[in-house]
Amino acid sequence: MAVFDTPEEAFGVLRPVCVQLTKAQTVENVAHLQAQLQAVSDSALQELQQYILFPLRFTLKTPGPKRERLIQSVVECITFVLSSTCVKEQELLQELFSELSACLYSPSSQKPAAVSEELKLAVIQGLSTLMHAAYGDIILSFYEPSVLPRLGFAVSLLLGLAEQEKSRQIKMAALKCLQVLLFQCDCQGHPRSWDELEQKQLGDLFASFLPGIATALTRIITGDFKQGHSIVMSSLKIFYETVSFIMADEQLTRVSEVQAKPAAEHRVAELMVHREASWVKNTSDKLTVLIKKITECVSVHPHWKVRLELIDLVEALLLKCSQSLVESAGPLLKALVSLLNDESPDVQAQCSKVLRRFAEAKVVVGSRAFADILSENLHSLATSLPRLMNSQDDQGRVSTLSLLLGYLKLLGPKVNFVLNSVAHLQRLSKALIQVLELDVADIKIVEERRWNPEHLHASPETPAAGQWTPIQRRYFRFFTDERVFLLLRQVCQLLGFYGDLYLLVDHFMELYRESVAYRKQAAMILNELVAGAAGLGVENLHEKHIKTSPEELREIVTSILEEYTSQENWYLVTCMEAEEVGEELMVKQSGLQALTSGAHTCQATSSPAFSKPGPTICSMNSNIWQICIQLEGIGHFAHALGKDFRLLLMSALYPVLEKAGDQTLLISQAATSAMMDICHACDYDSLQHLINQNSDYLVNGISLNLRHLSLHPHTPKVLEVMLQNSDASLLPLVADVVQDVLATLDQFYDKRATSFVSVLHALLAALAQWFPDAGDLREQSLGEEGSHLSQRPARLENGLDVTTAEGIEQFVLNYLKEKDVAEGNVSDFDNEEEEQSDPPEVDENDLGPHVEPPLPVQIQIATDVMERCIHLMSDKNLKIRLKVMDVLDLCVVVLQSHKNQLLPLAHRAWPSLVHRLTNDDPLAVLRAFKVLQTLGGKCGDFLRSRFCKDVLPRLTGSLVSQAPVSSRAGPVYSHTLAFKLQLAVLQGLGPLCERLDLGEGDLNKVADACLIYLSAKQPVKLQEAARSSRIPAHQRPSRCLQTLDELRLALAHSFHPRQSPNSSLYPHTGLLYLNGSGATEVIR
Repeated sequence: MAVFDTPEEAFGVLRPVCVQLTKAQTVENVAHLQAQLQAVSDSALQELQQYILFPLRFTLKTPGPKRERLIQSVVECITFVLSSTCVKEQELLQELFSELSACLYSPSSQKPAAVSEELKLAVIQGLSTLMHAAYGDIILSFYEPSVLPRLGFAVSLLLGLAEQEKSRQIKMAALKCLQVLLFQCDCQGHPRSWDELEQKQLGDLFASFLPGIATALTRIITGDFKQGHSIVMSSLKIFYETVSFIMADEQLTRVSEVQAKPAAEHRVAELMVHREASWVKNTSDKLTVLIKKITECVSVHPHWKVRLELIDLVEALLLKCSQSLVESAGPLLKALVSLLNDESPDVQAQCSKVLRRFAEAKVVVGSRAFADILSENLHSLATSLPRLMNSQDDQGRVSTLSLLLGYLKLLGPKVNFVLNSVAHLQRLSKALIQVLELDVADIKIVEERRWNPEHLHASPETPAAGQWTPIQRRYFRFFTDERVFLLLRQVCQLLGFYGDLYLLVDHFMELYRESVAYRKQAAMILNELVAGAAGLGVENLHEKHIKTSPEELREIVTSILEEYTSQENWYLVTCMEAEEVGEELMVKQSGLQALTSGAHTCQATSSPAFSKPGPTICSMNSNIWQICIQLEGIGHFAHALGKDFRLLLMSALYPVLEKAGDQTLLISQAATSAMMDICHACDYDSLQHLINQNSDYLVNGISLNLRHLSLHPHTPKVLEVMLQNSDASLLPLVADVVQDVLATLDQFYDKRATSFVSVLHALLAALAQWFPDAGDLREQSLGEEGSHLSQRPARLENGLDVTTAEGIEQFVLNYLKEKDVAEGNVSDFDNEEEEQSDPPEVDENDLGPHVEPPLPVQIQIATDVMERCIHLMSDKNLKIRLKVMDVLDLCVVVLQSHKNQLLPLAHRAWPSLVHRLTNDDPLAVLRAFKVLQTLGGKCGDFLRSRFCKDVLPRLTGSLVSQAPVSSRAGPVYSHTLAFKLQLAVLQGLGPLCERLDLGEGDLNKVADACLIYLSAKQPVKLQEAARSSRIPAHQRPSRCLQTLDELRLALAHSFHPRQSPNSSLYPHTGLLYLNGSGATEVIR
């Protein structure tokens, strides 16, 4: 609340202070005056304005050096007075303006004075306050030709501060003050609206400053981004408001050709500018250069608000100066179009809004329409696009492609005017082909193999509605920024949406056929053209545009699909020949021992030399990517056609299934993605549903192609994928095909065994899953089966009284029969005698004693497959032998409930299996031991004598011979194949002995072989494996207890002297366990 409301009261208080300041110009006196002014009302201050300003102005005008702090205090006090009063006299306004401006000027050096930042900021704020304090028409009288030198000095001073100062606060203050001087501030009531004459007066005056203002502001705008986005935004606003005011078409049309004589001095009159036609032309040319620099710089500015301000610049200049800045229309529209795809939603929205406004207003720049300028710019860009894509960095490519995308969006169907020009279409396609070139030098592409074929076993979920599966990550030769690839895809999609699809597809199909170097890029472009033609992910800005009809789109897709799946484009070399791939697995492991001394590693004979050089890594990588791109295209086509794609399934699904079974990981993944896209587009629930619904013609195709296997070598892969992704309902359809496969395998076992064995593996894995009632799967607990076998003597005792002579006699007879069966000495007479000795209960419904029900289909198939596996187990190719043993393992699982089929086949397979166990590559030995474990669990007593005679001595001998090696080995030994062999045998030997119900002598051999593996010198995993092994001790518990102490003492001596044996090695009663190196432990 003011204390002194009347001028008289205020004068009485302020007079002594003003007199004192006039006598002594000190900071204290100025501060005292300002303190007193705080208590004076605005009305009283207005009456005493000149009286109060006198000592302050006197202080500034006093000659001689003055302290900066004093000048700053005076300026701040003047600013305070002006903020509370109005300047009503023109002379006072001009004098104060000059006096404040002089505070920052050094007359001696004729340059801006080197003063403190605080003083600069105070003077800038004082000038701004002064201009706001000007009352009514006084402000307009200030903008007369006579004041031009003073105004020009202040403008130059402010531009220098805004450009050269480091303080952001001073920069912003200088720019805001410049806005005030140019009537561009946003303050309420300032500026006021001018009539035409006043606008012309101000335009003529400001035209003198235009070159300096435009040049300085351009330097600020295109300067370092670190100066802050607010400074660039203010500079942009001053630039376009100044230019759009001085170069406004509305003003320039009223300028006469003859300049009126200004009412000013001669020197001042020379500074005045007459805005006639020649001046407008020269100024427009110079401004075009500056505008081009500004738009190129600001369109890539990192802050979105700066790019938003650029849109306002383009709008203002094109709407107000469309005739005077004709040459600038191209760069301005280019900037606007490039922001149409900006990453900021606000920028995109504002840009679209401005473009719609231009279209509605039918803006004409010079004598050309808006669309003509866009078309001309697109012609120019298409011509220079190859050079730009080759010379720019990633950020430059993003800007160029954003510009191209904007032109395509705005021109819409009119883009065909450019595409119909052969030269421009060739330039455009050349740029796209060039920039999309892939980097195919990475060896990992061809290295990544699909060793596990069961990755497709569970049908994946289909993608979300309206989306296809994500494309695989690619690496390009000429760019690394993902935004470039995204923009390229959008450009191709828009070309397909608005362009002549037949013309574009024909052109890029020619490039596809023309050269292998263009094929991958052309395929990528074709895929996006079709997706764009269907309107997938395309924003239509032209409501009258008619999309490609479904019939035309289907015709185009059919032609592309035929080209993709043709023999020369679909079956490309993606790896070395299958036999060579097998040899890669057969490289001999140095330093590894087989399970028997003198064992040798089976090696395949080297394939004959090629008549021509084999494929290189780059060529195979290129082929892999081409197939992946074509598979991706099939997925795009499915989404583009929707349910209409079902009409093409007969020609598309079979090839895709072929590639889904490919051993190359990228191809298999791409095919799986394509199948998922087909599922979604054609409204299938899953891959299983897709295959089941189309299995009839797929099976027919497999059957026909198997008859010409040399022409269709990939046929087995189709059946393999079908089996991995279907259910038991498929079995009746494929039963005959399986027989065809087996017949073909018999014919081509020496050439095509690898692919056929993979099919058989998929078949048996499917049967094991589809028919769990046929027997427990391999995942069933092996311990449970062993416990049932170990209970056999107990069940025998329940059935027979072994304490009587008859019981003992029957037990011996049963034993002899089982021995004969185990040795294969089984005859029909024995079977009949057995039937007569133990006649079954006769069922009234049985037709006869010799009539057996027909075998289920899956059992018959498993039987046939196991017969082939017996012959193929001795194949020279290690890969085939490993796969065959996996198939054999599955056959045993499927046949486990049908002993009449399983046992004879096991008898026939036994010699070859023993050979694999004792005289083969370590990898094969591991796999064979796994099969042996499965056979032991399913066949039981049938294998006991064979196992004890043929295998057990070799296994125990190998364990004993390898024990010294593992005890001396270092930590790396645990990664060797020899260690894995020892570990597998130690872990599996105990359960296997339990299943086969071995006698005491054989168990002693096993215990002796495992004893040494409890030594502390052995690897920890081998010790734990030995401890986890179990053998039945219920038959001779007294013998076990008798030898326990001896084993414990031997074990104690085998440990390190400072390490005591495990506490679990002390005697108990119950089951005898194998502990490590062969020592035994009795568990309670």
